[in-house]
Amino acid sequence: GLSPHVHALLHMTHGRTVPTWDAAALLPTTRLLLKRREVAEVERALQSQREEFGQRMERLAWRRQQLGQRKKQLQDDVLKFDAVLKASAARRERALRRADEARAQAVEQGARAAHLRQELEGLLRHRERLAQRLRSLRGFSDYLRGVLARTGQFQDIPAMLAHFRALVGAWAALVQEAEAGQERLAQGRARLQRYQEAASSELLSTANELAQLRAHLEAARHDVLQGETRWALVQSTAAQKTLLLGQIKLAVLNLFQLVTAQLEVPTDVDPEDTEAQLDTVLLCMQDLADICTKLCPRQPGLRPPRFPAATSMRPLRHRAARVHPSRE
Repeated sequence: GLSPHVHALLHMTHGRTVPTWDAAALLPTTRLLLKRREVAEVERALQSQREEFGQRMERLAWRRQQLGQRKKQLQDDVLKFDAVLKASAARRERALRRADEARAQAVEQGARAAHLRQELEGLLRHRERLAQRLRSLRGFSDYLRGVLARTGQFQDIPAMLAHFRALVGAWAALVQEAEAGQERLAQGRARLQRYQEAASSELLSTANELAQLRAHLEAARHDVLQGETRWALVQSTAAQKTLLLGQIKLAVLNLFQLVTAQLEVPTDVDPEDTEAQLDTVLLCMQDLADICTKLCPRQPGLRPPRFPAATSMRPLRHRAARVHPSRE
């Protein structure tokens, strides 16, 4: 008999089932034919399914192609719609910007118009004031015309006014120069006051310094007087000392001459050399003392006299001069 799978396939393809046969009752050839028939049926069923599957695949491919085209068309439509939306948004933004600019211009023009109206009103008021002033100054104009007619020096009123403006400018310059002179004079007076104060201070300082110098001069005069007194005293003392020194020199010279004359000692000493004269006298006295010692050696109570040393710093040249034997 046929397998259950084959029966199910045949039922799905043709909507009918193959009758079942008893395999034991059939001949082998019959079973072979039945098998071949079953295989043919299965082949037809498979071919039918293949065709149906191919048709279905073709329909699916066509459907996929249609869907791809539809998708591409939808994408193109979306891109176009986005472009349209963007263009619309840009146009709307430009329109809004133009509207804002128009509103701003309208506001600015309104403000400018209000400002111009205010300026116009101000100009009208100024014009009215100028007209009133012109009416009020008409008398001055008549007066200037009369002055111009009486003077006869100027061609018109502007020339006369220019001349008077020049005079006013010169007067203002003179006034300014006078004020500058007054200011310079005030500055000079202030400097003079400062100079006088400085001079007074300097004179006071000079007077104080002069008083101090006078006090120093009096003190110096007193010191000079004391110095002169001391100098006179010194001169008097020096004169006394000089007189005493002269007397001493004279006494030494007399003693020297007496000793040298009595003892016959050679005199080669300068008369003004008092020290050498004293040395000579001392040498002679020492020689006399030595002679006395030799002549009276055993006399008790007699001692040789002691003479001072020589005062001269020069070497004694009279040591060889001895007392003459006849004088001994």
